[in-house]
Amino acid sequence: MAFAASDELLGTFVPVAVYWVYSGIYVLLGDLENYRLHSKAEENAKNIVSKWTVVKGVLLQQAFQIAVSLLLFTVIEDESGAARPQPSVPVIIVQFIVAMFVLDTWQYFMHRYMHVNKFLYKHVHSKHHTLVVPYAFGALYNHPLEGLLLDTVGGALAFLASGMTPRTGIFFFSFATVKTVDDHCGLWLPGNLLHVFFSNNSAYHDVHHQLYGSKYNFSQPFFVMWDKILGTYMPYSLERRKEGGFEARPIKLKS
Repeated sequence: MAFAASDELLGTFVPVAVYWVYSGIYVLLGDLENYRLHSKAEENAKNIVSKWTVVKGVLLQQAFQIAVSLLLFTVIEDESGAARPQPSVPVIIVQFIVAMFVLDTWQYFMHRYMHVNKFLYKHVHSKHHTLVVPYAFGALYNHPLEGLLLDTVGGALAFLASGMTPRTGIFFFSFATVKTVDDHCGLWLPGNLLHVFFSNNSAYHDVHHQLYGSKYNFSQPFFVMWDKILGTYMPYSLERRKEGGFEARPIKLKS
C-alpha cells in the first residue's frame, strides 16, 4: 500500500531530519583543527554541559516545535482538505525574502531582550550560552521557553506573514535549519557558500558567544542589518592561530 505524506507533515518533520543529518555531517568530518574557530581543548574546557545533555535538550525543543507546527497546520487547514496551489517562482522568491526578514526581525529583538532582561538571561537564555564554544548539533540547545519564543513562534510568524504554502515551507525551514546549524558549527571551512553569501556566519555568531561579544551580534540567522542599524554590530577580523585554526578577533570594542 502506498503511503503519501502531506506537505504539512513533511514541513513539520523534514527540517528536524535535516538538522540531524547536516549536523551529523560535521560530526563525521572530525575535529578539523586547522579550520576550527576554537581548539578542541578549549571546547572541552569551556563548555560545561555534556554532549548527551545537549542532544536531549535539542530533542525536547524539537518535540515542542513539532507540536506547535502540527497545531498551526490544523488551525489554518482548508475545510475542503485541498492542497493550496503553488505560486510562480518569482512569488516564491519574494515569500522567501519576506519570511527571512520577519524571522530575522523577530529573533533579533527577542534575542536581544533575553540579554537585556537579567531574569530571562539567568533563567532562560544562559542555557544556550553554556556552549561558549559552539558546535553544529548544539545549535538548538536552548531552554524550552526560548526555543518556543525565538524559533517556533518566530517560524510560525514568518510562515504566516509571507503567505507561503506548506510545500514552500518545507524548503524554507530546511534552509533556515541548515543556516542555523552552520552558524554554530565552530568551523571556517574553505568554499562554504553560506559564508560567501551571508555576513551572518559561524565567525560572526562565534563573537556573540564570547564574553566580550555577548552584548553584540544578536542578529540571526540570515542578515546583520538590525545589528548595524541599532548599534550592536561588532566587526571582527579572522586571524590564523599559531597552533592551527582561526580566531574571530574584534576589530574594536564599542563603548
